[in-house]
Amino acid sequence: MNPNMESPTSIKSLIGSLISNRGLVSQIVRQQIVGKYRGSYIGILWPLLNPIFMLVVYTFVFSIVLKVRWSGDISESKLQFAFILFTGMLIHGLFAEVINKAPSLILLNANYVKKVIFPLEILALTNFLEGLFNFSVGMLVLLIGMIVFHDQITWTIIFLPIILIPYFMLLLGLIWFIASLGVFVRDIAQGINVLTTVLLFLSPIFYSKNALPPEFQWLMNINPLTFIIEQSRDVLIWGKLPNWQGLGVYSLLSGLTMWIGYYWFQKTRKGFADVI
Repeated sequence: MNPNMESPTSIKSLIGSLISNRGLVSQIVRQQIVGKYRGSYIGILWPLLNPIFMLVVYTFVFSIVLKVRWSGDISESKLQFAFILFTGMLIHGLFAEVINKAPSLILLNANYVKKVIFPLEILALTNFLEGLFNFSVGMLVLLIGMIVFHDQITWTIIFLPIILIPYFMLLLGLIWFIASLGVFVRDIAQGINVLTTVLLFLSPIFYSKNALPPEFQWLMNINPLTFIIEQSRDVLIWGKLPNWQGLGVYSLLSGLTMWIGYYWFQKTRKGFADVI
């Protein structure tokens, strides 16, 4: 794309760009994943070991040391708590990984901005897909653990992709917006790191939303991670059907966020070369 031309902002142009550049996206994602672990002794096994290590540590601290019980029932098994905890950790982990990288996404690829004609919009997708790879490995660990130790998986798991797709759309929109903003406002990277840490403790990961006093529950209700974490647990662990009405509203807001993020990115990309 000629950097001096007006960049298209329609959803049709976005879909067309992602389809036409799918080979390039695949190549970049493979390079990022392989390059990240190249030279290490156990290499690509790290995405598998990292969630297992974190699961063991958090489960030990919260269920054994602090004796936290999700439902308040002392008969609740530590294993069930581990599955509940791990589901929330995976959802937040994907958010933290891709959003923390977003402010420097364009800055670290300045050569694409200045020297060659490159579809900059796909950088958000490559960032997301790299995080999705780690998320998928973690989800596989969760499912295997539920089969081996819990000896069952609820049939409602078939609804998990329907729940996660709007979440993925939300993440893409945020990546585009923050990646562009990070070019012009360098301090945003520090603020984003703080935000993801705050959301870790303001999400229903280590404790239920109902554990908060009623006057503070609104803090979790406005958290975009809360709904997806609770819905994922419903279909994965408790065998409940999704909240279709809530999912519909979330999907509309996520789709709007994705388009706004893409629109903002396309409208501001011409200024990248002047700032970098």
